Amino acid sequence: MRETTKEKESPLAARLRPTTLDEVVGQEHIIGKDKLLYRAIKADKLSSVIFYGPPGTGKTTLAKVIAATTSSEFMQINATTSGKKDMEDVVSKAKDLQGMYGKKTILFIDEIHRFNKAQQDYLLPFVEDGTIILIGATTENPYFEVNGALISRSHIFELKPLSVDDLKTLILRAVNDSEKGMGAYDADITDEALEGLAQIVDGDARHALNAIELAILTTERSDDQKIHITKEIIEDCIQRKVMRFDKTGDNHYDTISAFIKSMRGSDPDAAVYYLAKMIESGEDVKFIARRIMICASEDVGNADPQALQVAVAAAQAVERVGWPESGIILSQAVTYVATAPKSNAAVCAIEAAQNTVRETGNLPVPPHLQDAHYKGAAKLGHGVGYKYAHDYKNNYVKQQYLPYELSGKEFYKPSGNGYEVKIKEHMKKIKEEAE
Repeated sequence: MRETTKEKESPLAARLRPTTLDEVVGQEHIIGKDKLLYRAIKADKLSSVIFYGPPGTGKTTLAKVIAATTSSEFMQINATTSGKKDMEDVVSKAKDLQGMYGKKTILFIDEIHRFNKAQQDYLLPFVEDGTIILIGATTENPYFEVNGALISRSHIFELKPLSVDDLKTLILRAVNDSEKGMGAYDADITDEALEGLAQIVDGDARHALNAIELAILTTERSDDQKIHITKEIIEDCIQRKVMRFDKTGDNHYDTISAFIKSMRGSDPDAAVYYLAKMIESGEDVKFIARRIMICASEDVGNADPQALQVAVAAAQAVERVGWPESGIILSQAVTYVATAPKSNAAVCAIEAAQNTVRETGNLPVPPHLQDAHYKGAAKLGHGVGYKYAHDYKNNYVKQQYLPYELSGKEFYKPSGNGYEVKIKEHMKKIKEEAE
């Protein structure tokens, strides 16, 4: 065996990590032989890149492959444990290598999203002038978590969860490889167990390899002196299907998006499903409640004014009740909002009004609406001619409320759904009777 003692004791996922592009399994969409990244790595002409994707999809693996194939100096730091001093040391060494030997430096920053804005800003001039070539790895959407200036100077490569077939290849390699894997244990895995493990890990190679390592190390040999990994053993090692949902990650945004769109689309079944997914993943109850309140106003609005009341009451109730009963309260609010008549008239109204304000600037308030509660206001014409609505039929009187320059402009246009039908009828009636 060529491994050192430390390598032998490393987790299986670390031991099996590829050192060449040809050993990498999956991610053909970015490292296929006709793809830019493959060609750049092979030619040792890599520019700054950011690898983005869920855990266990190969971000660190690709960085290690680059480290093994490049003629440039390769340095690595982790954003969770490193600070500005570490980056200053890297930059200093990179400048020396560039100045004395004309050698490039590649800096791999794992979990780059953990760096704050100032730390990311520090790197910018050195990426800009070529002192360092940056490889960033993140489970977060870089467009949310990485400075725009770094984004604009880097190629973004999104890694996808591995396919079931890719995972089967890796699992079998782990079981049978005697040099880096578990081959020395003389184990085998049933087709059912192989399929089940590949399915259950949600595209996460590290999770799959950790599970198969645990299964082999904890399973007794059978009468034939072999270790047989069955579906039951795999289920025991996994315990349950692990949901790929990070409360601060990109999957978080995707799930929230689907949750809101399901309520907006009047699909209570889908809305409750995504609610359950968030609950099972440990999402903050306050965050869920806020999204329901926003949807109740943005997508239901005055078509059913009660929706916002239900959402607000639910938000208050879950803070007092706690889990697991809060799930019932949230379910009530979600299904109410999802099945309520829909109108986006309120959001359209404010968006249109804001656009008009931006376009027309600070137009003057009509004089008769201006504040008249001070001495001398009448001399300025403030409040003069104002008509008190309650003195008129239906508590309505025609007068200019908008700035004169916007006379006749409409922002709120009630829909033909739910209570907004009555609003539309009421407004038509009072205007007609005022003529």
